[in-house]
Amino acid sequence: MTRNTKYLQIIIASILFSYIIIANAETFIRDDIINDPSPSQFTICHGGTCENIEKVSLDEALWQQIQSIFSNKSSPQQERENIKLAIAKLEKMVGRLTNTFNDKAENITDEEYYHYMDCIDESTNTTLYLMMIQNDGLLRWHTYQDRGNRGYFFNGWPHTTAVIKETRTGKKYAVDSWFRDNGQPPYIIPYDEWENGWRPMKRL
Repeated sequence: MTRNTKYLQIIIASILFSYIIIANAETFIRDDIINDPSPSQFTICHGGTCENIEKVSLDEALWQQIQSIFSNKSSPQQERENIKLAIAKLEKMVGRLTNTFNDKAENITDEEYYHYMDCIDESTNTTLYLMMIQNDGLLRWHTYQDRGNRGYFFNGWPHTTAVIKETRTGKKYAVDSWFRDNGQPPYIIPYDEWENGWRPMKRL
């Protein structure tokens, strides 16, 4: 498969995925993704538009490391920091188990396209992590939401993110891990800012 062919597939899948979200935001792009994940059995995507699915299991000791991150739930702001750390930790754990630890920010990849993650992979994986965290009772101030989408080519390049909502205020936040390397904390920013085209500032 050539590089141009792969990019064309990603573009087409992004468009189709945008319409899937509009019609039914909880529909994952593949039906073999475990939609009721637990630490002992869940799936992750990689390779672009969930081309590759890996089944993953974390033992009790690994999951306890995630649980310990949420020991302080003193405020919504603190919990969002906890979520950042937990997603980063999960990416490191899963990266070692699935050989995706070299995934780079955005769509930087190798020639094989096998282990990198585009925004569909990233938003799916982050949503599954958030589901596991919430299902374990670790969240006090937030709930995970349907993934969010922006762009559609009419007002920017299509892009997808995981989303959480602060239960007290109803305010939504994008949890965007696509802009960071594997194992780095995702950006959590107000969803309306993200929807309007937010991107992190490039370092000089």
